[in-house]
Amino acid sequence: MASWADDTDPATPLDLTAELARDLIRFDTTNYGEGRSNGETDAAEYVAEHLRGLGLAPELFDSEPGRTSVVVRVPGRNRDAGALVVHGHLDVVPADPETWSVDPFAGVIKDGLLWGRGAVDMKNMDAMILAALGDILGAGEAPARDLIVAFFADEEAGGVLGSHYLVDTRPELFAGATEAISEVGGYSITLGGQRAYLLQTGEKALIWIKLVARGDAAHGSRLIRNNAVTKLATAVAAIGRREWPIRLTDTTTQLLAEIARILDVDPQRVGPDELALATGTASGFIQASLRTTTNPTLLKAGYKHNVIPDLAEALIDIRTLPGEEDAVLAEVASLVGPDIEIVVMHRDIGLETDFGGPLVDAVVGSLHRHDPGAPVLPYLLSAGTDNKALSKLGIRGYGFAPLRLPAELDFPGMFHGVDERVPLDALVFGRRVLTDLLSTY
Repeated sequence: MASWADDTDPATPLDLTAELARDLIRFDTTNYGEGRSNGETDAAEYVAEHLRGLGLAPELFDSEPGRTSVVVRVPGRNRDAGALVVHGHLDVVPADPETWSVDPFAGVIKDGLLWGRGAVDMKNMDAMILAALGDILGAGEAPARDLIVAFFADEEAGGVLGSHYLVDTRPELFAGATEAISEVGGYSITLGGQRAYLLQTGEKALIWIKLVARGDAAHGSRLIRNNAVTKLATAVAAIGRREWPIRLTDTTTQLLAEIARILDVDPQRVGPDELALATGTASGFIQASLRTTTNPTLLKAGYKHNVIPDLAEALIDIRTLPGEEDAVLAEVASLVGPDIEIVVMHRDIGLETDFGGPLVDAVVGSLHRHDPGAPVLPYLLSAGTDNKALSKLGIRGYGFAPLRLPAELDFPGMFHGVDERVPLDALVFGRRVLTDLLSTY
């Protein structure tokens, strides 16, 4: 691991948002998946203590030992309006310190950025939520409507032990809620030298499968045609190399039309992929929203160099466009053939909602008060969020974690990537915009 140092100037105090995000990063809440996790309890207790300091009474819920979520209801000025769920998750994906230039769980401040696992996904938004609540309540005011503020466990493994657990077992916590905001939306992109913002109005469906190949166990020197590793490798290559066709939804159609308008190009002459690539670093998310993706993510087989194993397994992360789950699974089965067993490990729905209505108008208004004139565009997230679970209660979810970002920062690349980091001034911007929204909507 390369050396690192925190270059925080002690004479220049950090914004509260950066302090909170830094502290949360220092809780190693790594979620390895398949039930293995370092747990969220310490981070949840930290969040709950901060909420108590604001005069609130948060509740903590353990789906399993160490898997803690936090929920609190904040009364608003208009108790008759539908409540807004404002939520984040406390877990993070693993980080290998040997590949990072800083300790991923040290919360390092360097070069005007906060570095660490969770700086983008999504302890930054957790901190913005806490700071925005403090700004409102600390001024002796109340949010415009009731807020249901939640910090969930287990989002990085599909929310089974977090958002889904609470929606299924304690739905009354979300009584009266009609809409929700959370991660992976509200951040800025650069189009033709102009800053614009993406509001997440939908997300792809999620299917995590395991491929299982069986064969003959034998000495590594033998001629074994029924080799489980070979069979698995063939299946994995077929899935990984599948080029899925572009299919535009209402959201992606609208997004591409807006990109073409801003760039002043003819969308009939410039293809969807070209328009997506014109968004620069944002294309990392946008290109994947135009089609299904099937990515192999883990291989497991064997136990010794000279032993042919009788079992080989692979994990595949499938993200389909909403409504295409069954068709994609059928094609995957055709690609791998009858000798490969397909086990569905986790499956969740895709979402898509209109880019319009009072909440969207309020989001656009809040952004424009802090960055006048910047276009706000809808987009379909290629990944997923805890909004999937809330949708079971009829709650419409959006991605809105506002960040004004420099054009050169590869923001999509920060998600689950190496050297995850977020600019300090982007956290300040997000706190102000979120405070504005929760005070006025």
